[in-house]
Amino acid sequence: MHTILPFLLAMVAIIVLLNMWATKLKIAYPILLVIGGLLISFIPGLPVVKIDPNLIFFIFLPPLLYEAAWTISFKEMKKWWRIIGSFAFLVVFFTALSVALVTNYLIPGFTIAIGFLLGGIVSPPDAVSTAAITKFVKIPKSTSAILEGESLLNDASSLIIFRFALVAVGTGQFIWQNAATSFLWMVVGGAGIGLLLGWIFVQVHKYLPTDAPSDTVLTVIEPYFMYWIAEQVHSSGVLAVVSGGLFMSARRLVFLSSTSRIRAFSVWESFIFILNGVVFLIIGLELPEIRDGLRSQGIPLSTAIGYGVLVTGVLIGARIISSYAAMFATLIFRPGVAPAARSNRVRMTMPLLLGWTGMRGVVSLAAALAIPLTLDNGKAFPQRDLILFITFVVILLTLLVQGLTLPGIIKRTGAFGRFMDPKVEEELKLQMKRDLKQHSYQFLKNKYDNELKGHAGMEKLLRHWEEKSKASDDSWMNEQAKTIFIEMLESQRAYLTELNKDPAFDEEIIRHQLYQIDLEEERLRMI
Repeated sequence: MHTILPFLLAMVAIIVLLNMWATKLKIAYPILLVIGGLLISFIPGLPVVKIDPNLIFFIFLPPLLYEAAWTISFKEMKKWWRIIGSFAFLVVFFTALSVALVTNYLIPGFTIAIGFLLGGIVSPPDAVSTAAITKFVKIPKSTSAILEGESLLNDASSLIIFRFALVAVGTGQFIWQNAATSFLWMVVGGAGIGLLLGWIFVQVHKYLPTDAPSDTVLTVIEPYFMYWIAEQVHSSGVLAVVSGGLFMSARRLVFLSSTSRIRAFSVWESFIFILNGVVFLIIGLELPEIRDGLRSQGIPLSTAIGYGVLVTGVLIGARIISSYAAMFATLIFRPGVAPAARSNRVRMTMPLLLGWTGMRGVVSLAAALAIPLTLDNGKAFPQRDLILFITFVVILLTLLVQGLTLPGIIKRTGAFGRFMDPKVEEELKLQMKRDLKQHSYQFLKNKYDNELKGHAGMEKLLRHWEEKSKASDDSWMNEQAKTIFIEMLESQRAYLTELNKDPAFDEEIIRHQLYQIDLEEERLRMI
């Protein structure tokens, strides 16, 4: 323990330093993390870090999926559910099938089942990598929502493929009737368990005397409970976490106080950042052992790299083909919902850009590491080292090739120029703030008109909100004024929640303003 602890602390320090360096270079930090993991594998004498494959999913996936469910805009998901659904399920299956057929034909020793296993691992694009890359270039809110929704749901669909392929590799057979029944139970049971547990956790937060620290700790524990309970009844733990997370996210204003929301946000931001970094470094630490496994199987390193390049090409090609198929299907069957474009050239470029956003990341790494070392009969799991190596090559190439070129391609093509008008977004923000200010003023006048008259503190409260003055002396804020002010902030939250139903307002703008209200309430409570 005394030898491994300094090493673990050094890993965290490396993750932080790489993130700082990535910010300075203005590139996505997952790119430097995957390169850092590769370089670490060449350092001699490092301790061997071994994690039970059965624990990989349980340790890393629940919090990653739960956090993604909390940050995504459910409003935008409903708006673009057709394309999100097609990319999250149909495209994932098409990609996994393409990988299975190509690897079965071109890689010696790869059966269809092993090919599907690899396809399930590498088929889901990574939301963290995409978000980290696109923050350096503006893309439409609709495209961002599609990518986030797809990345959340395709993790579930790809990992279901992964589980079925594991069974097929282990047993050597695949019974379609049993698979269909199991698939139905995994989907329905997983989603149902997640919703039920999400409702229970909401009641726990609401009716137990929790405070900000206990609320925050509970939010860390909850995804693990959802995942574990769903897996115990052989349904999808991934879908349980996603559905439960979406349910609780939509009700965050109901069961969490402003203090809990603010503190939990900071804790989760750091927690997820560390988890992402640790997974990349772990695969780097395991690469020497993977290379030794390849040598023992007589697979040259150059050949393994070639297989990784081959699979990467299949993934990119399958995604681009799927993007164009989705566009043509939309234009033929539902032209009314097709996004407008300045020209046919721009229209034809957009699916290419959407197809080019398929960077792979943490979920693929976690899935690859979760492959068991041996089969049920005690024999070594076939092609495990090669699958791990190909997965690492895929992640490295997609992050470097697609990740580094995507911002430049977007800027050069200008395909998203029509949709990115910063003036429109700024006008919406100003309109929201003006309306919110008027709403607050009318709330005070209508409900507390008698209390405001003749009371210096109350009148100053009204002037403060009407004029948005920055008074440095808070001595005027007595308990009565504080109570009214907090009630007014609750009224603002209710107003913004109702405003979020307006399609013109992006949910990200609403959430930003809600966070500002939480900060205002915290400042008020400290007076």
